[in-house]
Amino acid sequence: MKNNYDQPDLEDFDLDFDSPQKVEKGARLVEERLWVKLEKFGKKLSFARDVLALYQYLIDSRVSWHRKSIVVGALVYFIVPLDVIPDIAPLFGYLDDLGVITAVLKFLGSELIPYYED
Repeated sequence: MKNNYDQPDLEDFDLDFDSPQKVEKGARLVEERLWVKLEKFGKKLSFARDVLALYQYLIDSRVSWHRKSIVVGALVYFIVPLDVIPDIAPLFGYLDDLGVITAVLKFLGSELIPYYED
């Protein structure tokens, strides 16, 4: 269900990525919305390059769905407008997003190095 701001409500999102089908569904959501968010805010985000590396990892067919589920969860959190700290809050709006992205980067570690484009 959509609200007055044409933003999805929380009930529209299934944040449980515990099967290949749910990971694929989450990946489609990321594909649909990531570029809009990055286009709108990417130049203001110090971690936009990390988000792009995570996306490249997500679309790599050699990566198992178990590993992708972690990335889908982080990227869906990044693109969903319902955050712990709203993205429109000056200076602090992306701290929670940065925390989630940083945790996933740390978890995946050197696995992500090939996904950073120079």
